[in-house]
Amino acid sequence: MRLSIAAAAAAVLLAKSVIAGVAKPRQDSGRQVFAHYMVGLTSGQSQDQWQQDITEAKSAGIDGFALNIGSADSWNGEQLQLAYDTASSNGFTLFLSFDMAASSWTVDQVVQLVNQYKGASSQLKVNGKPLVSTFEGPGWADNWSSVRSATGDIFLVPDWSSLGAQGVGSKLSQIDGAFNWGAWPNANEYTINTGNDIAYKSSLQGKAYMMGVSPYFYTNLPQYSKNWYSSSDSLWYDRLKQVLDILPEYVEIITWNDYGESSYINDPIPAQIVSGAETYINGFGHSAFRFVLPYFISAYKAGNADVEIASEGAIGWYRTTPASVCSDGGTVWGQGGDNSAADGTKDVISVIALSNSPKDITISIGGSSQTVSASDSVGKAYFYQIPFSGKTGAVTITMDGKSTTGPEISNGCPSSGHVNFNAVAIQL
Repeated sequence: MRLSIAAAAAAVLLAKSVIAGVAKPRQDSGRQVFAHYMVGLTSGQSQDQWQQDITEAKSAGIDGFALNIGSADSWNGEQLQLAYDTASSNGFTLFLSFDMAASSWTVDQVVQLVNQYKGASSQLKVNGKPLVSTFEGPGWADNWSSVRSATGDIFLVPDWSSLGAQGVGSKLSQIDGAFNWGAWPNANEYTINTGNDIAYKSSLQGKAYMMGVSPYFYTNLPQYSKNWYSSSDSLWYDRLKQVLDILPEYVEIITWNDYGESSYINDPIPAQIVSGAETYINGFGHSAFRFVLPYFISAYKAGNADVEIASEGAIGWYRTTPASVCSDGGTVWGQGGDNSAADGTKDVISVIALSNSPKDITISIGGSSQTVSASDSVGKAYFYQIPFSGKTGAVTITMDGKSTTGPEISNGCPSSGHVNFNAVAIQL
């Protein structure tokens, strides 16, 4: 869990990469997609859990994990070895992402870790150099030349988003690319656009651009002075569609497992939930978000949205109470915002459907049904929103005669005494 946050192949392709039952890591081979993995939450984690995470990520078309690590975590040695060993036996790639916002690093510490894992078969390499990233740390920039010398060179793609695109561009001589953490709408803004992505690409002058993508954001952790919600009613669809416009060298999904910030794309692992987040995480699975990834990743790698879908289906996400059912708990609309989070979200059920042709979908809330057409589309992905407007009860999504039902929407205030701005995701 971070103390602060900066202002952000498809199944067919995977099958073709499998040889003798083991997929081969993609290295020096074009566009790739990674997920940000919080190693700081893995104390005591088993190899079985690493295997499960890697298997699930691969099945979604994800190429590898960016391993976010803090300098003070005593379990780094054990967990990094488990991660690299498991990834190596599964044809999955990894790279280190040094968290420089939540911890301090010495040159020797960074060098030791880079040298320890640079030879692993699962280590992502670009032009023969191990890719290394960060969460923040622009003040550490002058140290990277020493790391390069002591490791035989690296391919450095840091997240220095606090500098802004122009500030990152002023440090081009020290980097090989940049990661833009800006994957959410700004405070008091309902949607995100690609202005910052375009600015990064311009500032990088042809160097590698890693684009941040996220499905959601809500955190309420007073012990870290964090309590905000970033508008996410259409974020997953918006950002994945924007990837197809920008076509960056790399995409990093934020995150695989940061439960405290509600940005995860799996179902919560109890041991990894930071204290205080249980009230808005338990019962709010996000694994359904992954269903659309094979299609979008395949389209991204092809540079063309007209690619095959493995199967037709849909995902939906929604909050389980109206935004104004009771107190907002002091949650503001976006990092640094001053308006209530209730102003930054609509009482809607959002749906992305994958289909070979346009289709209407039916959404039932407590037995009250409404059939709607898509409000937007890209390629074979269609986006829908339906207001729940005070309706309560179980949510059922139906398309082509197939249905799935998710948790009930209620007009009762959660037991926490304030609105839970996290969403549950369900898959058809």
